[in-house]
Amino acid sequence: MRALPAGSQAVVFDCDGLLVNTEACWTVAETALFAAHGHVFGHAQKALLIGRTAEAAGEVMADCFGRPGAGGELAAELLERVRKELARGAAPLPGAVELVRACRAAVPIAVASNSPRELLDAALGSAGLAEYVTHSFAADEVPAPKPAPDLYLTACEALGVAPKHSVAFEDSATGVSSARAAGLYVAVVPSLPGAGLDHDWLGAGLDEPELLDWARKLGDGSAR
Repeated sequence: MRALPAGSQAVVFDCDGLLVNTEACWTVAETALFAAHGHVFGHAQKALLIGRTAEAAGEVMADCFGRPGAGGELAAELLERVRKELARGAAPLPGAVELVRACRAAVPIAVASNSPRELLDAALGSAGLAEYVTHSFAADEVPAPKPAPDLYLTACEALGVAPKHSVAFEDSATGVSSARAAGLYVAVVPSLPGAGLDHDWLGAGLDEPELLDWARKLGDGSAR
């Protein structure tokens, strides 16, 4: 595992399950949806869905339920359930606000999410992160969502920094594939324990002291 790069010129964060505890909202919605269709929802099913767009999740669920062609219907049902859960509020994950603030004070930052704009704004607003994030990009705003590189490439272009000089923070295999394809350094804090994700840096949470120390030194070029 490599150390976090000292020369980073931009940081791009995923949102769901990385900055904001929205995966709890998605899990409640997914569990209820699976139950409504007569299926159990557990770790294996969550691993199939995590990090995907609602549309991609709908196709996965259609396969699981033996309902070919029902992906769009299931995606719409999932989104409606997630909206209701998000309306109850979603908290920032430990260390998220502090790390975002520290990075923003040093270099340009952005959020690149596989959620649609509506849910991304709700999550950032609920977690108290919206005021710190001036650049955010949603799955419905690019030609192809994660695992394609479009979201990360779009974010880096908007920040005016080459991907090779940028750090992506991710929590899922889908997001890691996107960041890797775009050419960013990949820092990973897995949502699911034991996921075994590809990474350049791996941590247990955004509240690890190493991360905040690194972020605070970015601006003066002394990060190690």
